[in-house]
Amino acid sequence: MEIREEELTRYILPMREGGSLPLLGEAADGFRYVIKMRGAGHGKKALISELVGGLVAKAFKFKTPELVLLNLDNAFGITEPDEEVQELLRKSEGLNLGMHFLDGAATFDPAVNSVDELTASKLVWMDAFLTNVDRTRLNPNMMMWHNELWLIDHGASLYFHHSGKDPSVAARDPFPYISRHALLPYATRLEEANSLMRQAITPRTLNKIVDLIPEDWLVEEGDSLSAEDRRNQYRTFLTERLAESAIFTQEAIRQRNLLK
Repeated sequence: MEIREEELTRYILPMREGGSLPLLGEAADGFRYVIKMRGAGHGKKALISELVGGLVAKAFKFKTPELVLLNLDNAFGITEPDEEVQELLRKSEGLNLGMHFLDGAATFDPAVNSVDELTASKLVWMDAFLTNVDRTRLNPNMMMWHNELWLIDHGASLYFHHSGKDPSVAARDPFPYISRHALLPYATRLEEANSLMRQAITPRTLNKIVDLIPEDWLVEEGDSLSAEDRRNQYRTFLTERLAESAIFTQEAIRQRNLLK
């Protein structure tokens, strides 16, 4: 498991969907990327959530745009006239995160696009595992591209790292927010999904994913914890949450039963 690093070479435009103001740009490899900025919103923690969530989804064989580390220098986007965007660019100099731009993709609509019950159950399970609060009907963060389901935007995952909560305690959170998941009504095979998903990923894979978090993203100004301490918190949360998956699986089943 690895992640490429590229230099950003061309600024295209700001993408004003959502609150984090991602940008569209081109890198030295010639591809266009949706760029999540370290200077926006929840900053580097959102990039960690995006990276870990996207790589976990990939490990589970869901279709996700390739994630690439993108270096932004002080000349990037210098002609942008919007002062808000210029401020964001200057705060984001250094290593950011990009995902391949799915040109022509359409937003997934559960009322129009169908997903089989096992796929829905696996996706609900994964988002409960990641504590992803942002896959709702209003904002599904799923796209249809070439008639296939693609997952985007995992930046609202791992919300324990915003609260300072002990990762071992957070790992046992039943995650009642799963009640808002766009696919929960179709997730009729959650017990089966729990068994299959636990077989599909191991603590070793999770540790490899955590090892890919850039050290720079783990360092916060004024923080008493080292980058390795922070990295170990993510290791603890993910491996213990996997071991205790029955907790959030049963909560998802309970929340689905409340829909009937």
